[in-house]
Amino acid sequence: MQKYTLGIDVGSVSTNLVLLDEKKHLIKKLYLKTAGNPIETIKKGLGILHEELGDVDIFAVGTTGSGRQLASILVGADIVKNEITTHAAAALSYYPNTQTILEIGGQDSKIIVIRNKTVVDFAMNTVCAAGTGSFLDRQAQRLGIPINKFGEIALKSHNPTRIAGRCAVFAESDMIHKQQMGHSIEDILKGLCEALVRNYFSNVAKGKEIRPLILFQGGVAANTGIKKAFEEQLEQSVTIPENYDVMGAIGAAILAFNHIVSRQKATRFLGMDIAAQNYKVKSFECKGCPNNCEIIQLFSDNKLKARWGDRCGKWSSTIAV
Repeated sequence: MQKYTLGIDVGSVSTNLVLLDEKKHLIKKLYLKTAGNPIETIKKGLGILHEELGDVDIFAVGTTGSGRQLASILVGADIVKNEITTHAAAALSYYPNTQTILEIGGQDSKIIVIRNKTVVDFAMNTVCAAGTGSFLDRQAQRLGIPINKFGEIALKSHNPTRIAGRCAVFAESDMIHKQQMGHSIEDILKGLCEALVRNYFSNVAKGKEIRPLILFQGGVAANTGIKKAFEEQLEQSVTIPENYDVMGAIGAAILAFNHIVSRQKATRFLGMDIAAQNYKVKSFECKGCPNNCEIIQLFSDNKLKARWGDRCGKWSSTIAV
């Protein structure tokens, strides 16, 4: 029976699930909206995989993303890795000569610097939404254009207008002002793409040496206007992987595969029937010390399954029965 590795990337905007075969080839990928409910989204994803593929033999499981800890406990993951590690692992698997990764997701952006197949530096921007997928979605909606046409329209511009891109609020205000002045939609969109890329280089990538091969990953890589703006700013080509939108999940799956093979252990995966169980998350603030940690508790059918969030291990090291 074919064995598969499952990778799960839980972000604030999307939750991605992938299945790799024993040769680490991508067999199935799901890109789902998290919609503020990661538990239900993970359950939905597993339900879809089970419905489409039946009872598959899951050999290893890895989780990543901002919700990686919750996902790990929920499904019984073998490894839990941050986004920097998983994006780099996926990139090097497909493009061994990668030296720079530009990644822009729904709520944040990051740069990963790789030398000799090892991550040597990185930076993230989680403070301002300017340039992220959610900001671009909002602007497309405000202008009444489909988000999948954003880049195509921007590339029609011959005279892009200059947009203030350092702040999401200022960028939106400037776009409205330029519309009122009579600038065309394509010139405004191209100007916005250029502004957001300038913002990326002055904040996220500031001080970083960007060498080829350069990969552009994350959901925003679908925007051809942003890709073109990157290439114009860098004066060199930027490569978009085929599965740019789920590279984090692919990296988590690859690392889980390697972990299980190297240690010759059985997976901790709890099974596809997780999708049929009822889960609930509750939290409380520990008053045991000045840290006042917020302790997260996961319940399955009213039974406490896991706790995390404490710095000292007082709660996470023991589970009440």
